[in-house]
Formats: sequence, C-alpha cells, structure tokens
Amino acid sequence: MEKDVKKTHEVDLIALAQKVLEEKRLMAKFVLVAAIIGVIVAMGRTKAYTAEVILAPEMSSGGLGMADNLMDMAASFGFDIGTKSSIDAIYPEIYPTLMSSNDFIIQLLDVPVTLKESETTKTFMNHLLTDNSIPFWSYPMIWIKSLFKKKEESAGKGKIDPFRLTKIEEGLIERIRGSISCVVDKKTSIITIKVTDNDAQVAAIMADTLQQRLQKYITDYRTKKARTDVEYYARLFKESKKNYDEAREHYTSFADSNAKTVLQSYIAKQEELENEMELKQKLYSQIATQLQSAQAKVQERTPAFTIIQSSTVPNLSSSTPRSYTVLAFIVMGIGLDALWVLFGRQFMQNRRGARRQGTGS
Repeated sequence: MEKDVKKTHEVDLIALAQKVLEEKRLMAKFVLVAAIIGVIVAMGRTKAYTAEVILAPEMSSGGLGMADNLMDMAASFGFDIGTKSSIDAIYPEIYPTLMSSNDFIIQLLDVPVTLKESETTKTFMNHLLTDNSIPFWSYPMIWIKSLFKKKEESAGKGKIDPFRLTKIEEGLIERIRGSISCVVDKKTSIITIKVTDNDAQVAAIMADTLQQRLQKYITDYRTKKARTDVEYYARLFKESKKNYDEAREHYTSFADSNAKTVLQSYIAKQEELENEMELKQKLYSQIATQLQSAQAKVQERTPAFTIIQSSTVPNLSSSTPRSYTVLAFIVMGIGLDALWVLFGRQFMQNRRGARRQGTGS
C-alpha cells in the first residue's frame, strides 16, 4: 500500500519531455518568436566598455597625526567613524564611500572627455545626456511619464547645487554612481577603480580622472592640519620679519645719528633698542624654524601612490555578448513551450469548458 502511494507522487520526467517533443512544430514557433525578440533586444542594447586603474597607497603605522584629518574628511561627507585606534585599517576602506558621495560625483560632471569615434570633446555631463542611447522599449514609459511630469529645468544649465538637486541631476548622479566602482582589498590595500561607459575612450579618461581625484582628496585631507600650520607660521613669519626689519632700522638710525654722543641717556636708549632688535631677531629665527618644520610635515604626510596598472582604452566590450542574450530568449521560448504543452493548454480547455457549462445552465 505504501509503495502505491509513493508511485503516485513520482513524476515521469522522460514522459513529460517526450510529450513536449512530440509537438515539434509548436516548439519551433515558440523558439522562432523568442529568437526574434532576443535579436531585437540584443540589437537595442548598446555595448559597454570598462576601463580600470589599479594602485597601491602608502601604508604607514601610527604617529602621523591623521586621526583628526580622517574624522574631518568623513564628517564632511556625512559619516561618523568615531575614534578608532587603527587608522590604517579604516582609512583605505573609506575610499569607496568617498567616491560614491554626491559631492565627489558632482565634481566629475564638468570633466572634459573626448569620444573615440568622433573625436569631439564635451563635458562628461553632456556626454551622458546626448551620447548614451536609450533602449527602444524604454520610450513608451518615458512618453507616459512626460505626460504627467511637471516641467522641470533641464540639467547642464548653470552650476549644480548639491543641496537642491533636480530629478534629472539626481538621475545623472545615480547613473554615474552605478557606472563607477572602487574596490579595496582588505589584505593588501590594493585599490581597483573601474569605470563603465558606452564609449571606450571616455571610460579610460574617467578612470584616470577618478584616480587623480581620489589621490587629491586623500592628499588634501591627510595634509590638512600641516597645511593649516604652514599658513599660520607663514603669516607669523611675515609679521616677525617686518617687526625685525623695523627694529633694526630704528636701531641703526639711532646709533648712526648719535655715534659721537657720550651721554648715558643716549647710551641707555641705544642698548634698549639693541635688546629689542635682538629679541625680535630671535623670535623671527624661531618662527622661521617652525615654518620649515611645518613645511617638512606637509611633505612627510603627503601619501605616495604606486600605479600598478594605468588606465588604457579597452578594445573588448565588457557587456553581455548579444549572442548570450539571444540564447537566453531561446531557452525562455523552450520553457514557455513546455509550460503551454504540459499545463497551459489543459488549463485553457478546462476554463472554456467551465464557461460553456455555465452558459448552458
């Protein structure tokens, strides 16, 4: 009895496959229609090219005074990383977050790019707005949305305000965010930057730009405190030098005009001016030393990046091959054919029979 129950739950896959294969003409129709749709979809998709840059940052242990700069950098982009003891463990990991932030991406819109085929130069924003083709199946939805959408100022006119972005500008930022990638290897701290675009040369230009912008961001924030010190000591140096020059001129002028005077009051005044000049000279010398030290710290804290692989114009497309798209639709057509033969046809017949019985009664 138990064996009979088990048999009733078994599915004869071979019999089902034979049932599907018996109707070869029907399968051929499904496959043909699916293949035609697949070809149309594949031809409607534009090719994409990916350029990448691989670089290694300078890794150093503590003692560089980077904690405040790192927290300032993260806070400027809306992130709170707290006070971690291991700066090197967190510092490279924040690079992808920086590159995906609105402030970082908005600065990429004005980058001039040159197209590979036409050799025309335009901003990256204009390239995204005019050179990226839209699949044909998206036009009906775009047209429907345009009927109900309020008229809005188009992007590219005037400076973008990060605080108040239009929907078009938000869309551009999302497209760029989806086309760029920054991956940091936690073990080796190797940074891999990738940019995908429908123009191979634009992808290479933007990958190189991202590398340079990232280096500039990191350099600026790591040297922020030291550069502030340099500006402060440079201002003090200028003031102290001016005060020293004035004190020296005052002393030499007084000494020359009273060279033959032997009165004690003149001698005391001369000694007072000499002491004041020496004091200002000593202060001037100390500030000059501090200025040189601050300038050395800027150089010391400037990170060094080793370019392992520079950006090059890719020759091969990184998008899914069109043949794969057609093949996927053919497989889908075979699946739909099997569903129709095994379940769909019988379901439709049962439904029609139920309707006839309902109308007959």
